[in-house]
Amino acid sequence: MGVINTTPDSFSDGGTLYRGKRLDIDRTMQRAHSMAEAGAAILDIGGESTRPGATAVSLQEEMDRVLPVVERVKAELEVVCSVDTSAPEVMRAAAAAGAGLLNDVRALTREGALAAAAATGLPVCLMHMRGEPDTMQSAPRYTDVVRDVCDFLNTRVAVCEAQGIARHQLVLDPGFGFGKTVEHNLQLLQALPRISALGLPLLVGLSRKSMIGNLLGRAVDARLPASLALAVLAVERGASIIRSHDVAATADALAMCAALDDLGEEQE
Repeated sequence: MGVINTTPDSFSDGGTLYRGKRLDIDRTMQRAHSMAEAGAAILDIGGESTRPGATAVSLQEEMDRVLPVVERVKAELEVVCSVDTSAPEVMRAAAAAGAGLLNDVRALTREGALAAAAATGLPVCLMHMRGEPDTMQSAPRYTDVVRDVCDFLNTRVAVCEAQGIARHQLVLDPGFGFGKTVEHNLQLLQALPRISALGLPLLVGLSRKSMIGNLLGRAVDARLPASLALAVLAVERGASIIRSHDVAATADALAMCAALDDLGEEQE
């Protein structure tokens, strides 16, 4: 899954698709084509930053940032177009524009989101987040982070099924960096097989995350080697989808994982 932030303030690449104060759609599509050619099967388009400390944007602004890109991606590329949103209005509009996946960091807890997602008929990724982006990193605490994340995701799956969203339409995301300390993130990565045992595909987003900076002292643009290591570790522990800013390098790393898996299947 390649990341396309149509925002001026995302932690990793915010503003790089802008000319002045306006989103450059042609520049955005150049990046989309490049990611697809490099091996992205899914492009995740987000119009509101969810970095720690981020503030909300208006519904209209999010629509204006996201929908034109969804329409162009659907028309020009053979990829699944994912929309990173918690707003029910954006979910409905994005589905009408051609989106193929809803990726919600709030796991459909915002008012109206559950019904909107169900109405679209699209697959949904449910993520765990403690708090909101503007407060989530203010001393997050857990008794047992792995158990708490599993319990939350199980509950949200049950709620979705009760609303009519089929289980096979759901993907789970432990929410690395969303209301977690470095130690929490490491515990979740180590215990990823326990989360995978919930029986649904796992999406993992560790690309360029602040835990790398905290552990290694690397600036955002110097976190690729560690991001690749984390991607490989996540796949080895059961992740099905890797969300990445650096698609070509990540695709190569994961191709090597796949080669080993293929060899093991042949030997069996």
